Amino acid sequence: MTSTSTHRPRRVGLAADGGRSGAPGPLDRPPGPVARRMNTLVRALAGSWVSDPRVAVSLAGAGLLLGMLLGATAPNAEAIGVHLPLSLLPSLSGHTVLASLMLYAAEILAGLGLAGMIWANSKGWRPDPRHLLVASAVVVAVMVSLTPVGSSDVASYAVYGRIAAQGGNPYVTSPLAWGEAAYLDPVGMMWKDQPSVYGPVATLLQSFAAWVGGSHVATTVLVWMVLNGLVFLGVGVLLLRTSDDPVRATLFWTANPVLILALVGGGHLDTLVAAAAVGAIQVARKLRSGWGDVLAGVLVGLGSGVKISAVLIGLGLAWPLVARRQWGRLLRMSAAAAAALVVPYTFYGTSALGPLLHGLQLVTWPSPWRLVEITGRALGVSEAAMMHGISLLWPLALLVVAWLLNQRIARDQPREVVGPFVLVFAWILVAPWVFAWYTAVAWAALSQVPRNRMTRWLTLVTVVLALFLSSGGHPMPVR
Repeated sequence: MTSTSTHRPRRVGLAADGGRSGAPGPLDRPPGPVARRMNTLVRALAGSWVSDPRVAVSLAGAGLLLGMLLGATAPNAEAIGVHLPLSLLPSLSGHTVLASLMLYAAEILAGLGLAGMIWANSKGWRPDPRHLLVASAVVVAVMVSLTPVGSSDVASYAVYGRIAAQGGNPYVTSPLAWGEAAYLDPVGMMWKDQPSVYGPVATLLQSFAAWVGGSHVATTVLVWMVLNGLVFLGVGVLLLRTSDDPVRATLFWTANPVLILALVGGGHLDTLVAAAAVGAIQVARKLRSGWGDVLAGVLVGLGSGVKISAVLIGLGLAWPLVARRQWGRLLRMSAAAAAALVVPYTFYGTSALGPLLHGLQLVTWPSPWRLVEITGRALGVSEAAMMHGISLLWPLALLVVAWLLNQRIARDQPREVVGPFVLVFAWILVAPWVFAWYTAVAWAALSQVPRNRMTRWLTLVTVVLALFLSSGGHPMPVR
């Protein structure tokens, strides 16, 4: 992973500290007190041994190895109770503290490795992105054959797919109500009585995995893991071939150890959302024609059919069209997105919206709304009023934070990238319910923008979320 290409580093018009190297812009504004402290910390670490490419790659590799060891020793406190082909080591089920420490250590090492590789790149390290892709493919091939770690979501995907494959409706039938023991047992305690909150496109893919797996839940999980891993690598290939800076794009996605742990090791379908997002962004940037608008809209609609949060990608792409008053393009893209989203929902009707609306009312740490909720309860505010207030306020906060983020990115950057990024990152910062794997789209989008201060914040937020909200499906502090 440390071999370098023969081409010289490309000038990207940004100074080493993330500021503009040319004419004054929004990034030249004096940083606030929090940003100043972050700058001091970043400069100290960027000049330390962590930024040595060999050290950074070693840290990333150590984090990934720990994650794989957890999958190989399933079932344990951080992995679901399903044995995949390479989960051959003795179980750590009786060593809860050890398993948890291994997961936290893996996340911290991966985060340091990621930061170190990014700092090394800013100082001139230019690894061959093709070599990074090959190394990542080897890691992915191993991980998809190991029990998912850090979440029980894949077990939920499997049972929702099983319900759909057998003719049931996963939007009105919970895993507990379906009652198939083999599929129910691995599901996290919080989700056994929860119908699917995912879109119909996700359900279609989940049902395919369950159709292949039949009554064998391990086979269903394996099929999903392989499918998800292939999509992850496919996104990496797409970024490699279409990005202005393929090294940066590869470091942010294919060789990003934090994302590999979350998306591949955890098997999360946010990989599919990121694939749709990258496709839509690149089409919107490079195919500015009628058919290009339609294709971008279809990709947004399909991504939203996996997870409704992908609507933010569409809003981000619409943002520059409104600013340029390109109403025809906006209409075509919006109509195509709406059609691609609505058509799959016709198979389940409005029943698919009920669990989704319920999911939007959940609040957990480290979201700031959790503190608001606790304060409201202490002041005697009713549960219903608190839920209604948070539901109204957090979308407004998202728009404000997105506007502030937009001011910190140079105006000469492609708006088709900046718009989706700032909306998704703002959502990650202010949404009541968010996890580390939700950052997938933000990483994919940020890889298309030359180095800027958002990189350090996205790295920090992703690692913090991973440390707060990684588990083997055990109860978490939520409302």
